[in-house]
Amino acid sequence: MREEVVLIVGAGQSGLATAACLKELSVPCLILERDGCIASLWRRRCYDRVKLHLAKEYSQLPHLPHPPEAPTFLPKDDFVRYLDDYAERFRLRVALSREVVSAEYHEASGRWLVTARNTENNGGGAEELYSARYLVVASGENAEAAMPEIPGLAEFRGPVLHSSRYRTGRDYEGKAVLVVGGGNSGMEIALDVADGGAHTTCVVVRSQLHIVPRETWFVAMRLMRFLPMWLLDHLILLACYFKYGDLSRYGLHRPSMGPMYMKKHTPIYPVVDVGTVNKIKAGEVQVVPSIKSIEGNGVTFTDGRTHNFDAVILATGYRSSVKKWLKGDDFLIGEDGMSKQKYPNHWKGKKNKLYCAGLTRMGIQGSADDAKKIADDIADDYRNN
Repeated sequence: MREEVVLIVGAGQSGLATAACLKELSVPCLILERDGCIASLWRRRCYDRVKLHLAKEYSQLPHLPHPPEAPTFLPKDDFVRYLDDYAERFRLRVALSREVVSAEYHEASGRWLVTARNTENNGGGAEELYSARYLVVASGENAEAAMPEIPGLAEFRGPVLHSSRYRTGRDYEGKAVLVVGGGNSGMEIALDVADGGAHTTCVVVRSQLHIVPRETWFVAMRLMRFLPMWLLDHLILLACYFKYGDLSRYGLHRPSMGPMYMKKHTPIYPVVDVGTVNKIKAGEVQVVPSIKSIEGNGVTFTDGRTHNFDAVILATGYRSSVKKWLKGDDFLIGEDGMSKQKYPNHWKGKKNKLYCAGLTRMGIQGSADDAKKIADDIADDYRNN
């Protein structure tokens, strides 16, 4: 049994930020990370052209701002280097290749008992036991690929891959490609596939969505502190209309709720456009409705049309895996693996010294805010008990 003061599960942006804040407050902690590197989502599961959609001032972790010479919107490789530098700067203790399989609070001892499987060098998966006064769940909302159930998808006569395995549109030159999913990843992958020389590029958009130019979103984020939400939403939509006109003719329909309102009150984030709309207007990317069925290479959509495709890319998101290993919690984290408590009290359990960071779909800035609150709370309790 290895005894720790704080155990943090996950070495992504949330786990690193929480560990650094604890380190600054002289509270010992250890991060358990299932992959063989930190920041595995950014390092291993992002396509090549990814840039952060938020400006660098909203994409930094506590106690280490981005340098002035850094670009406003960081490419993923720059952000990975930032996270590497972050872990080195604060000398964070990270145990890599440790997959947590069970975490349960022991009432008699007042400690969390955590079992992790050591997968380092394919070493047989030996189990390691840890004991900690505090447990921080920071394994993220993107732990597992979400795969849709589509009739006939398993028999599709071509490559089918989740966006976590997609890298570049150059791999699809001359091919007919269907991208499933109209969120940020799906829209940008469709753009990348079209830029890569695909013969046909289609993107499935099932729901209403807000599409906002990146520059407009950048300005809106800065105005959040000064304008009421209803006014900001009106200004965003006005700017979008002047930029795009009526997008409904292309199969893109806006919700009745404004983009800022939806961001705050629902899990739905607006699509930050980096060029896809121009491709849609030019006919280089076609918007299609939901898939009804697949047979061979033929895909039939709910509007009755059928098209043949060479490849299918599933930009269908991710899901949290917390509920597979966290035992005995019925307050802090819901069945979907996300915090079920409302902001701003979403980060702390009701009992048992359980915390969560980065499980409210609030991005890097949310991870930073959670980390500071968690570290302050743990440090106060640690010093006085």
